[in-house]
Amino acid sequence: MIYDSSLDQLLEKVWEGKRIDQAEALRLYRLPLEEIGALSDRRRALAQKDSHAGRGNEIVTYIIDRNINYTNVCNVYCKFCAFYRVEKDDDSYVITHEEIDKKIEETIALGGTQILMQGGHHPKLSMQWYLDLLSHIKTKYPQINIHGFSPSEFVHFQEVFQKPVEEIIREFVKAGLGSIPGGGGEILVDRVRQRIAPLKAMSDEWLGVMDVAHRLGLASTATMMFGHVETVEERIEHLERVRAQQDQSLGYGGSGFTAFIAWTFQSENTKLKAPNVGSHEYLRMQALSRIYLDNIPNIQSSWVTQGQEIGQIALKFGANDLGSIMIEENVVSQAGTTFQMGVADMQRLITELGYQPRQRDNWYHLVN
Repeated sequence: MIYDSSLDQLLEKVWEGKRIDQAEALRLYRLPLEEIGALSDRRRALAQKDSHAGRGNEIVTYIIDRNINYTNVCNVYCKFCAFYRVEKDDDSYVITHEEIDKKIEETIALGGTQILMQGGHHPKLSMQWYLDLLSHIKTKYPQINIHGFSPSEFVHFQEVFQKPVEEIIREFVKAGLGSIPGGGGEILVDRVRQRIAPLKAMSDEWLGVMDVAHRLGLASTATMMFGHVETVEERIEHLERVRAQQDQSLGYGGSGFTAFIAWTFQSENTKLKAPNVGSHEYLRMQALSRIYLDNIPNIQSSWVTQGQEIGQIALKFGANDLGSIMIEENVVSQAGTTFQMGVADMQRLITELGYQPRQRDNWYHLVN
């Protein structure tokens, strides 16, 4: 075997917490799984060193929230989605205030602090409908953060309401919106987006919404759904675009992206046919994400698509957060994934690895 000093230099660079480029990321991706895992665990420790009031990296966090899909009516027909319906379908719906009240009250009873509210791109709901919904929730349940509406939804709103995205976000915040989820990110490369969701927001539009939100002081998350038609190089391009946006957003003085979540494409009941990638590929990409995204402090494990065991192992592959107990999940489950977990399960998985489980809010402040 020929000795490669440049690889040793790259490994040392990663171990010391320095920034890598796309070519270096591709070299890391090709490492044995246990090696990239060890590097990502080191980067997790470095990123968490000064977090949580000096408690170091012994804490692993989780959140109690509920995923509420306010409508399943959607006119962008993503090939990877098994959730959407058209208006004429018998099982299409738009949520009522009474229905959302029941869901929120169940969430509060379980110690929840947030709802994650997203929906299809409904062609007929008015801006006032959304403002009334937000105002209703915030007035009745002021203790609940509304983490709502992905960038692709805001691009849709811009077209339907005929208003600039910034104006829409400002009005939504006045009505009660607290933060924005990173849904609809998929792969931020237009070649891929044109193939899997040609009617949905393209890469610059998705990032543009996040830029506006961060400039207005809102926090958000970033995501990646991989394992379909993209190449490894395009996954790394996605990470580059997220990191570059975070560099810019941090200049606004807020937190920008508070966390990054990656998950694998789930193919059941979808029009997009691609072989599902396994847990090893998931762990490899999560590890690479932790190393590459040096300006995003938190990486969530995607146990919802991977199951509890891999979700736990992911805590040794760069993740410092188990995400949500997911009181309700309707989108991924429609594609054949039905993993569930309660608070006791979360705490057990974290404790078994020697970490301290702590509940957090959307901004990663500890709440217990």
